[in-house]
Amino acid sequence: MYNKTHSSSNISLVEEIKEFLRLAIPLATAQLTQSLPGFFDTLMMGRLGSSTLAAGGLASLSFSAIILTAGGLIMAITPAIARAFGAKDKNLLENIACQGLWLVLMLTIILTGIIFDNDFWMRVFGQTETTVIMAKIYLDIRLWDVFPALGLIWLRGVLSGLSQPGPIILIVVIGGVFNIWGNYALAFGQWGFPRLELAGLALATVITHWGMFLALIVYIFKHEHLLQSGIFQRQFSFKPHLFWQLIKLGFPMAIFSALEIGLFIVVTYLMGVLGTEVLAAHQIVLQTVALIFMIPSGMSIAATVRVGQWLGKENWQGVQRAGVLSIGIASVFMMVMAMILLLFPQFVIGLYLDQNDPANQPVMVLVAPMLTIAALSQIGDGVQKVAYGVLQGLQDTRLPMLLSIPAFWIIGLPLGYWLGFHLAWGGTGLWLGQSFGVAMAAIVFTRRFYYLTKVLKLSQKEM
Repeated sequence: MYNKTHSSSNISLVEEIKEFLRLAIPLATAQLTQSLPGFFDTLMMGRLGSSTLAAGGLASLSFSAIILTAGGLIMAITPAIARAFGAKDKNLLENIACQGLWLVLMLTIILTGIIFDNDFWMRVFGQTETTVIMAKIYLDIRLWDVFPALGLIWLRGVLSGLSQPGPIILIVVIGGVFNIWGNYALAFGQWGFPRLELAGLALATVITHWGMFLALIVYIFKHEHLLQSGIFQRQFSFKPHLFWQLIKLGFPMAIFSALEIGLFIVVTYLMGVLGTEVLAAHQIVLQTVALIFMIPSGMSIAATVRVGQWLGKENWQGVQRAGVLSIGIASVFMMVMAMILLLFPQFVIGLYLDQNDPANQPVMVLVAPMLTIAALSQIGDGVQKVAYGVLQGLQDTRLPMLLSIPAFWIIGLPLGYWLGFHLAWGGTGLWLGQSFGVAMAAIVFTRRFYYLTKVLKLSQKEM
């Protein structure tokens, strides 16, 4: 198991690129594939009507925000396992993997209660009663998805830390295809299934996530190399000190996720205050950029692993090289994606709405300027995500969390609110403000990385 990672203290630039891409491509593909059902959900919601698109999109985003925030806590397992793997500490690796399951169980209990009362908060934040009722139907079914959704994050973190992303992409691809098929069958009543519309989309996703989670468990226990690593050999014994270490490492990551995702959640709720048509237009733009964002999200995990493994070997030159390459590759990719969105906006809009239907014209008019701003913000969004992944690999999570507060909440959100409501720019103003906040985060995270690597190199020279 361990001989699959370079044992030498230094590798060439080309080899580092290969190692990064060996992790990043399957992880990004898995992230992208896992998000495809949500993308197709949104397409199907649009075909069910703009009110369904608004309510379903809001409910799906609310559920995802809660899960991903908790996922930030669980993903502390990735840098912890990567470092133990790099240091070849098998005993520590075994125990860290087991604590992840205890964390999933604890969070499942807490989050189920939060999601159950989500309709209360929708009313508090000014959503229409029609939107709240439809969203509640969706969320009541997704309650059964909390455990497998968190379990998938846990297992992905374990396997990523072990540089074993292969099984993740295999199971995610199969699950994604099944989910899309199930969404279509249950939403529109195809092939003898009942027409459940929004409830059908939720039910298909729950069934898929349970299947993926169980399939990944079976794969791990049947895979000889994974069993040799020692994971899950401790009978899941609870280790309070290690559990607390994961909490301390993951808490800033969870708070960062909450601050990052929370910005988009609050903006989405503000869109709902501006009206159903604005909210529907926003859902189209948000789902489009969220799908693209899965690529740097996968790159971010790969960056965490590569930097964490070099940190375990105490090779600061390797840390710096892995971080710079990760950020650079993400920047180039997101520039290409931005150009595609700017060149083909009508194609994107046409995926969600029938452009020949007069009823969709008000929404289409609102989508175009939002999509332009979102396209330009892609570069900053990709950089901030991967730079944060690099910092996770360095196990530097507390200060980046604090730095995200002014970027997202003191600059981005107030600016968007001022542009959207006081200058009456509507949804376009809200998108412009949050994009500026994301760009600020990209700048401060990148500077933080360069500062830390400078300190590490100086400390290495003193040794």
